[in-house]
Amino acid sequence: MPNLYSAQDLRLLLPETVFLEADHFALANQTSSKEAPNSLRAWQVYLNTLALLALEVWLDDRLAVKGANNRAIERDMSKIAIAGNLKVGDYKFCAIATEHLLDEIVNIPESIIQPELAPHFYVLLEVLEEEEEVIIRGFLPYNQFIEIQNDLQLPIDDGCYKIPLSYFDIEPNHILAYCRYIQASEFTIPIIDNQVSEIKAKIITRITKLSQWLQGVIDEGWQTIDSFTNPDFSLAFSTRNINQGTKRVKTIDLDSKKFALLVNISPDTSTELSEDTQKMSVLAQLYPPDGEKFVPQNVKLILLSKAGKTLQEVTGRVQDNYIQLKPFKGELGKKFSIQVSFGNANVIENFEL
Repeated sequence: MPNLYSAQDLRLLLPETVFLEADHFALANQTSSKEAPNSLRAWQVYLNTLALLALEVWLDDRLAVKGANNRAIERDMSKIAIAGNLKVGDYKFCAIATEHLLDEIVNIPESIIQPELAPHFYVLLEVLEEEEEVIIRGFLPYNQFIEIQNDLQLPIDDGCYKIPLSYFDIEPNHILAYCRYIQASEFTIPIIDNQVSEIKAKIITRITKLSQWLQGVIDEGWQTIDSFTNPDFSLAFSTRNINQGTKRVKTIDLDSKKFALLVNISPDTSTELSEDTQKMSVLAQLYPPDGEKFVPQNVKLILLSKAGKTLQEVTGRVQDNYIQLKPFKGELGKKFSIQVSFGNANVIENFEL
C-alpha cells in the first residue's frame, strides 16, 4: 500500500501537545484577575499564562533540566500581558499565545522586539482551553525574524508584525537539538556599545510620506477621523484649533494599551516661499487608551530628528485628556520621527514631509 502522508503531514497529524493541570488554570486565573474583569487584556493575560506554563512543562520534560534541589528553568512573567518568557541555561524563550491559526498568520507584538531584551526563540503555542491542552505549533529564531523583517519589510497592524506561519519551523524538537548541541550566541545579533539603536532602526523602517496625504494617498494603518471607528476608543478629538489641513489617526499599541495618535498637516502659508522651498506645518496629538478619559501619567510624546536627537518632549500629567507637541514646520522632504513611550515600551513612527 502506498504511503498516504509525507513526513511533514505526519508531523501535522502528531503535534507536540501539553495537557494542562488544575494548578495551571489556577495561576492563570490569579494572574488575569489583576486586570479589568471580562476585558480583552485579562483574557490575553490568561492565555499567555497558560501558554508560558505549557512551554515550561514541555522544556522541563524534554530537556530534563530540573535537578533534585534546584530549578534550572527561570520564569519571567513581568510582561505577561504581552507574552511570557523563560530562560533555560543560556537560552531565552518567548511564548507567543494564540487561540487559533485559521489564517496561518502569526502576530508578534512590536513591543517585544527589543534587541537588548530579545529571546533566542519565539515559540508559537495554540491554547485550547476547553480541551485543556496546549499545542506547540512551531518556533522562529530571533536572528531569522530580523532577516525576514528586513527582506519583506513586514507591515505592523494593530501593534503586531504579521508573519506567515510558513516561516516558522513546525518541528519543535529542533529546539531541543539546538539547546543541546549549539551555542546560544549562534542565534543572537551582536550588540556592541551603541549598536542597539542601529538594530532598532533596521526593525522600524517604514516611512509615512505626509505630503501624499494632500493628494489623497493614505498609508496603511492611518484613517480619517470620520472613519476611525475602533470600538476600543471613545474619543472626542480636540480639533477646534486645527480645522484646516488634513488629519489622520492611527492606533498605537503600547504595553497592551491602545492609544490614538492624531497627525494634522497643512501647507505653510505664513511666509512667501518659492516652489522649490515649500514648507508644511505639522501638529501631533496623543489620546487616551481603551476609551479612558485621561492619558496615563508619565506617557511621553517625543519629536525626534532624522539623527534621533530629541527636539521636543511632552509628558502626560494628572487628568490630561490628551497631550500634544508644539506645532512645527519643515521643508518638503524633511524626515523626522514621533516616539510614544510608556513604561519600558516604545513605539516609533517615521515620517517624511
